[in-house]
Amino acid sequence: MLTVNSISKTFFPGTVNERRALDRLDLTLAEGDFVTVIGSNGAGKSTLLNAVAGRLPVDSGVIEIDGVNVNRMPDYKRAKYVGRVFQDPLAGTAPNLTIEENLSLALLRGKRRGLRPGLDKKRRARFTEDLAMLELGLEDRLTAKVGLLSGGQRQALSLLMAGFTQPRIMLLDEHTAALDPQRAELVTTITERIVREGGLTTLMVTHNMEQAIRLGNRLIMMHEGRIVYESDAATKSKLTVQDLLKEFANIKGATLSDKAFLG
Repeated sequence: MLTVNSISKTFFPGTVNERRALDRLDLTLAEGDFVTVIGSNGAGKSTLLNAVAGRLPVDSGVIEIDGVNVNRMPDYKRAKYVGRVFQDPLAGTAPNLTIEENLSLALLRGKRRGLRPGLDKKRRARFTEDLAMLELGLEDRLTAKVGLLSGGQRQALSLLMAGFTQPRIMLLDEHTAALDPQRAELVTTITERIVREGGLTTLMVTHNMEQAIRLGNRLIMMHEGRIVYESDAATKSKLTVQDLLKEFANIKGATLSDKAFLG
């Protein structure tokens, strides 16, 4: 479903600020894989997601989504392949539009719009049913402006919108990091449900190692633009936070504490 073949990305090349964010990185996700990504700050985690989403062009290498080479495809054209939820709860929704208007825009993403009504009785019925799954009471607030929702509610809504069109790849970029622990746990639970019920192929960046172990069937650790550790489902089911800290400590020149990941 996703093939990343030897991609590299360098910021500010040829200057004193030159930094290689991705260094000939290889990664393959089969259909239905849910891969969590951890690593210290500057490891290249978000750069990887931005490259897959099309927000950043890579310097070299190839990215394929569902067998399609998307290197030259801008992010707005990749929207039909990619669903994404950002760290900032404000980034994934339009605050001045209502809940039903946001959902309608998400449902039409990547499709020809035409002159048909954006909202009708059938579509509202679907929205009500889908929102009820979140168990946040949003199904009774279809006409409420999204800007009035809490951060956790907006992030849950963003998740639902990102999965609406069954994207070929779902990208989650530290999507619970800006939430308090209670709301982060709620959004984590909703993430599990949406990915599982939708059978979505997912790549999720997180600083929380407990979350990285809990979610998904694979885990990778990045450092200096490369994947330095990977566990499959069998290994992952036995992993502990201390195991991951030990693995990172084994990387030459790397130091990390659980506070750096979990904070």
